[in-house]
Amino acid sequence: MRPLLFFCCLVFSAALFAADLTIRVVDPDQRPVANANVAAYAESTSAVRTTAADGTAHFDHLNDGTYRIQVLAPGFAASKASAQLPQSEPLTIALSVENTTETVVVSATATPVTEAESGAAVSTLDATALELKQPTAVSDALRFMPGVLVTATGERGSLTTINVRGGESRYNHVILDGVPVTEPGGQFDFGVVPTAQLDRIEVVRGADSAVYGSDAMSSVVQMWSANGTTTTPELRFGADGGNFGTAHGFASIAGTWRRFDYNLFGDQFNTNGQGLNNKYSNTLEGLNLGYRLDPRVQLRFRMRHANSFAGTPNEWWFNGSALLPPDSDQYARQTNLLADLDLTIAGPGAWSHRLSGFEYNHDRRNVDSVVDPGRPADFDQPFNSLALYNRAGFDWQSDYAPRSWTRTSVGYHFEKENGNISSNSSFFGFPEISDTIGHRDNQAVFGQQMLLWKRFSLLAGLRFEHNESFGDKVIPRGALTFLAFRGSSLFSGTRLRGSYSTGIVEPSFEESFGITGTFPTLPNPALKPEQARSLEAGVEQGFWSDRVSLYAAYYNSIYRDQIQYYFDPTTFLSQYRNINRALAHGAEVDLRARVTKNISLTSNYTYTSSQILSALPCSAAAGCDPSLFGAGSPLLHRPRHFGNVLVNYANARWGAQFGGVAVGRRADDDFGIAPFPIKYAAGYARFDASGYYTIDRHVTAYVNLENLLNHYYNEVVGYPSLGFNFRAGLRFHFGGD
Repeated sequence: MRPLLFFCCLVFSAALFAADLTIRVVDPDQRPVANANVAAYAESTSAVRTTAADGTAHFDHLNDGTYRIQVLAPGFAASKASAQLPQSEPLTIALSVENTTETVVVSATATPVTEAESGAAVSTLDATALELKQPTAVSDALRFMPGVLVTATGERGSLTTINVRGGESRYNHVILDGVPVTEPGGQFDFGVVPTAQLDRIEVVRGADSAVYGSDAMSSVVQMWSANGTTTTPELRFGADGGNFGTAHGFASIAGTWRRFDYNLFGDQFNTNGQGLNNKYSNTLEGLNLGYRLDPRVQLRFRMRHANSFAGTPNEWWFNGSALLPPDSDQYARQTNLLADLDLTIAGPGAWSHRLSGFEYNHDRRNVDSVVDPGRPADFDQPFNSLALYNRAGFDWQSDYAPRSWTRTSVGYHFEKENGNISSNSSFFGFPEISDTIGHRDNQAVFGQQMLLWKRFSLLAGLRFEHNESFGDKVIPRGALTFLAFRGSSLFSGTRLRGSYSTGIVEPSFEESFGITGTFPTLPNPALKPEQARSLEAGVEQGFWSDRVSLYAAYYNSIYRDQIQYYFDPTTFLSQYRNINRALAHGAEVDLRARVTKNISLTSNYTYTSSQILSALPCSAAAGCDPSLFGAGSPLLHRPRHFGNVLVNYANARWGAQFGGVAVGRRADDDFGIAPFPIKYAAGYARFDASGYYTIDRHVTAYVNLENLLNHYYNEVVGYPSLGFNFRAGLRFHFGGD
């Protein structure tokens, strides 16, 4: 009886001296910051929480004493404070955006960490920058991000991809609201993704398959929808219009109610475009719902559904010359639906967990019904092609951070991929039918360790990937940074950074499962994934208390086992095989500055030298140009020089943005469509401007001006860009706190 009584006394004493701690996290304008990572550290204990929609994080049953508080909120500088328990009132921590090197990012490591300590080159666009520009598609936002080369095959709604550090357009892992949205094999169209209610975009330059698996060969692009944060419902709506018959409308309602937070939104965009068959329309509906089961557990559901239609005039305008008439009737339709359900759990102690289930459906149809006079008959033939993709699976990740200087992450990924690609076409009156059907289940486990010791930060990660097409693959990554000079207020720190990373891209369904039909392509179950080995070494220099940072880096990537179409002239059979090998290396200079509280600047210059190291024998007699596709040739669509600049100004009353991008001449191919061979795309420069003015607390006027100099250029040879275009409109805001 006495031991039991003694035990009860101990428990009662512990409860008597246990206390609660409440942290409220706000931005510089005193608005709540949701989903911030808040950690409380003492000598013998640690605990981690995530802020709710109202910006609060609650810790219960902590011992009395002094606690060190660390707040990591993506898009803000890391913040530290101290709290004394017992607590008389909640502790409010106001985050800063002044310190560029300490900005917290998520995409580099799949956990919150400062960009300087991640060992990766990461760029971000926050809600303020997106609201300034009012881009109609994600491609318009990415165009002015450091190191990202946007390549569009025409005007609005055309197929638009990106190249980063010399990588192929298939080498980008794209995540939208927690859902991987690339097609199996890596292709993704940024030109039809509306930016409505996007809160933040992050781009990681360099291979990161150790965290994300397939597709992350040259970059990771991640986007998040905004959460509701106000107790009073916040209604936003507006409309704008411009030249070329452009009309755009949008609406959203967001807020919190008890344990719920919500954001429901819609967007509609229409334009006739410039010239024949350039109409484009896009309809978006989406929602972001959260429910906090208790202070440690939160459930979140996100969904986005978009339908788009785009006329496709195809190749006809070559480096300033209209050598062919445009295609009058070809068009592309897309339907994209994504959904994600997240369960996040804080604790016990320094543990945090996330379990996510997701699904993505992609439906794309391309149709051409008429043979247009004046266009090459072997290229302009009727066809009807359909591509259906489905990706569904779940992710589990756990993070353990017992101290501020260490974090361990482990995770598991499972995914089902399904694809059905078919085409019914005509070639000089002869029917061609092709079909590909594929399915594969993929699994992966990964681990990652981050250590901070004095002036060093070390990140090491390893992923084991099992893919039903290519089998097993081990993918490592390591990054090291060293603060060589702490500096002063003027020269505020010199940090050396280096990394070694690897990447993979799984084969597409056509490459793995073959193509049946009139001219079949054999399946190849022995295909390996395309692989990359990437090295990066750079130095980052801070100025004026780190409000300005300058990063210069050298990068070197070897791409091997690249997949190429192979035709056997003896058996007349075709198949995709691992044949090509390529090199891309160069230098980046990235300048970022928070000039004042209201003015920010980003500027980037990228030099890329690329070369095909090995490929199939190529000769003019075989219909192949060795200067473009033979060993020693540069990679298509990769200029040696390109750069961009983006300047933002924003205050409570008005804001403005100016951006410019310059791209040098690059190798390209008209693929025999032009009357005579064209093997390059000319360089170009483009400048955009935008701004807003707050008329009163409910009404804001805004304007968006693109291609100010009305420069008619092509990003891909044969496909003209849109000339000068503008939109002007009003947005309305009612409610909110």
